[in-house]
Amino acid sequence: MARPILDLAICMSLMLMPTAIVHAQPAKDADWPLFRGDALQTGVARGTLPLKLEVRWKVDLKKGIESTAAIVDGVVYVGCFDDHLHAFDLDTGKLKWKSKLGPIKAPPSYYKGRIYVGDEEGMFYCVDAATGKKLWNFETTGEITGGANFADGKVLFGSHDATLYCIDIETKKLAWKVKTEGPVNGSAVVANGRTFVAGCDSHLHIIELKSGKTEAKIELSGQAAATAAVFGDKLYVGNMNNEMQSIDLAKKTVQWSYLAKRAQPFYSSAAVTEKLVIAGSRDRNVHAVNRLSGEVAWTFAANGRVDSSPVIVGERVYFGATGGSLHVLDLKTGKEVQSLDLGQGIVASAAVSRNCLVIGTTDGLLYCLGKK
Repeated sequence: MARPILDLAICMSLMLMPTAIVHAQPAKDADWPLFRGDALQTGVARGTLPLKLEVRWKVDLKKGIESTAAIVDGVVYVGCFDDHLHAFDLDTGKLKWKSKLGPIKAPPSYYKGRIYVGDEEGMFYCVDAATGKKLWNFETTGEITGGANFADGKVLFGSHDATLYCIDIETKKLAWKVKTEGPVNGSAVVANGRTFVAGCDSHLHIIELKSGKTEAKIELSGQAAATAAVFGDKLYVGNMNNEMQSIDLAKKTVQWSYLAKRAQPFYSSAAVTEKLVIAGSRDRNVHAVNRLSGEVAWTFAANGRVDSSPVIVGERVYFGATGGSLHVLDLKTGKEVQSLDLGQGIVASAAVSRNCLVIGTTDGLLYCLGKK
């Protein structure tokens, strides 16, 4: 049975991103180490995919998959509600190892030969990427649904216990923690010595990474459940008040707000290019907005709610919907160029590596799509 998607009444929050013009080092073409592919959580792949996707392999894990995979050096790492973290060979789909941790919704994150992931029971784990051996763990008092990020030898992640945690990787000890006004739901993003978190108070908190000190708060139009994306000196995030917002990180103000016509929240995290900001909504549409003006460029009606975060590869956009389809759209026009029926529903987001796309379904199927 698939685990239910979090109810709208649950107050969620989000871990966001830098305060000045930021240009992160891109991941290697072959890698997808974090939830949205890179440190800025842009959702833009640096590799390629074939024009027509075909099923290379699929694995039935029996329990629902909402975890977005990480792919590094030809190995797929993905969590599942079967209480395991799994590692598969990207080329063949052969299981390399599985490690029993707990029910996992969060995306695993890869860093220097180790996998970092939290579970729904509030435990955060460090696992050896080669063997699946548990190296250490850290207990929180709320479920963990967002991914981890890394800076200066530290790992950052949030928990539904309304806390942002920063742990020193070498000592395995808590460096600092920051309490927010509600559950921290999104994946952590860090840059320029700062991290950002939006809580149930509908504010974006700017936090100094070294000390954990809150430097500023920016008022948003609603509570944020998605992970933000940063392009240049702007941050982009959707919220539960059916708006996508652009934040000017230099001025620390809202640049624009895009209001969707139907009153449904954005749980999907935005993908960002030089021209467009693209995110899915529970109004069953994907919305593409002009990055500079906030004006709508196009919308696409999917076959279900879109909690899956869009991924951009070249001139195409890839995302799943709760109706079970993986949709492929033309980036410029929003017209559908391919649709694949994969399972009962899709909440996870795609991971892209070595001309392959990996995504899981709520009925426990893990797919690798590419060219046969």
